[in-house]
Amino acid sequence: MSQRITIDPVTRIEGHLRIDVEVDGGKVTKAWSSGTMWRGVENILIGRDPRDAWAITQRICGVCTTVHAICSVRAVENALKLDIPVNAQLIRNMIILAHAVHDQIVHFYHLSALDWVDVVSALKADPDKAAALGESLSTWSGNSKHEMRKVKEKLASYVASGQLGIFTNGYWGHPAMKLPPEVNLLAVAHYLQALEIQRYANKIVSILGSKTPHIQNVAVGGVANPLSTNSQSVLTVERLMAIQEWMTKLDDFVKNVYMVDVAAIGAFYPEWTQVGRGVVNYLAAPDIPLDAAGTQFAIPGGYIPNGDLSQFKPITAFGDKFFEDGVSEAIKHSWYEYGAGDAATLHPYKGETTPKYTDFQDDGKYSWLKSPTFLGKPAQVGPLARVLCGLAAKHEGITKYATGMLDTVSSLAKTKVGLDAMHSTIGRHASRAIMCGVETDTLKGQWQMLIDNMAKGDLDTFNAPVFPKGEIHGVGFHEAPRGILSHWVVIENQKIKNYQCVVPSTWNAAPKNEKDEMAPYEACLLGNPVADAEKPLEVLRTIHSFDPCLACAVHILDTENTEVVRVKAA
Repeated sequence: MSQRITIDPVTRIEGHLRIDVEVDGGKVTKAWSSGTMWRGVENILIGRDPRDAWAITQRICGVCTTVHAICSVRAVENALKLDIPVNAQLIRNMIILAHAVHDQIVHFYHLSALDWVDVVSALKADPDKAAALGESLSTWSGNSKHEMRKVKEKLASYVASGQLGIFTNGYWGHPAMKLPPEVNLLAVAHYLQALEIQRYANKIVSILGSKTPHIQNVAVGGVANPLSTNSQSVLTVERLMAIQEWMTKLDDFVKNVYMVDVAAIGAFYPEWTQVGRGVVNYLAAPDIPLDAAGTQFAIPGGYIPNGDLSQFKPITAFGDKFFEDGVSEAIKHSWYEYGAGDAATLHPYKGETTPKYTDFQDDGKYSWLKSPTFLGKPAQVGPLARVLCGLAAKHEGITKYATGMLDTVSSLAKTKVGLDAMHSTIGRHASRAIMCGVETDTLKGQWQMLIDNMAKGDLDTFNAPVFPKGEIHGVGFHEAPRGILSHWVVIENQKIKNYQCVVPSTWNAAPKNEKDEMAPYEACLLGNPVADAEKPLEVLRTIHSFDPCLACAVHILDTENTEVVRVKAA
């Protein structure tokens, strides 16, 4: 007999997401993914100066701020056919990469690790054995006996006080939790250490972007960072040397903790390489542009249909027609209406953001997310798409770290784990760790390129935009931590005529499209095990593996104008 389970809201994510599943025989047989806030940022932008769009769109989210700023200026620059100085690309790239490293670390440890790690079980661990295990896996200094004893004492004090603090409300003791106590203790120690380490990535973004969240330095035409080798009031070599030290700390943690922990969890949960496959059309953007025009990239992107890497088609440049022509959005099951009717699909340049709420209908409209498609099909976006596109393109760093990850998992699991295992819930975590290794390497490379450029006397960071009369349009794309992000702008006489954002969580968390085909969240949940309907931990594992950001995908509308909070200056 089937049973309906509703998780509303899904927690440890950004924004408001509702997941409904029907479970029969201990497995999910039907699924619905519903974004429960309304998006309206696009409508706010109509009639505004396109040079201001980046500052507004990065308020879409309090986490994914830099990605919208970068994508927005790229969209306007694409419309203007405006190149930007290489130094501006390098500074933007360093912000992008530092933000991505921060996002990957926080996602694994603080938003999803507790789906796999039983914190209470760690109290049974022998801290000396946990330290020995950690030291056998890497050279990380935080794996010492002293550190493991300290963490166990801290956990014991939480329990003795009757409060688990940051570890409250976990599914401790759930039958799907399989890690031994020593592994759990090691993971808890790394969870706490990650809280400290992630600060270094944010400090890099703050120095380069003038502020975080919501960077202040980007502009249509480049960045507002004057470069100098001697002035203390601008971005100097001295400040860049501080960034180098923080990059080294991040690299150490990513290579010796994060990547190792993900491999260990993959080895202890091998059955999860068979769960969460779902949609296997993969879409990723190339990123980290190395030239003024955006025709050369440090990290490749493209499209892979049906999981077949031999059919990979690259996206080669900003404004690539293959990507630009391939995207559309449907609303058959979304709380919107199109002038052409609910059966229509619209290209983002012609996109409409007109709400039409009907309440939750299993077979009708049930989400504030639209349904994007690429070449008429749903696509999975995110780290797994990045890794597979990188492997198809024979990217050296992605190939190295993906091979290393699979070899480590195989060694720990004592069985051969191949590439097919990546099409899974645990494979998305592995892909994020692989990309994080690539990102720390690339971050160091971009830093060196900027230093070398400054040494040659090249200090340019901005090209002034010139707006023509009449109508122009452009698309900016960026491979954000959660996947491909694109902003689409139509400009008429220097004012925004239309603006649409197609974000990673819209691709992955969308409701069914106009053909009733499922997007990745819904498709990946089919066949998902559920041991206890009252504690649907396994459903959360698969959803959390995407790192949902519903604040990006949708936005809230309060028709009653209710006052939420009032702030008064002292």
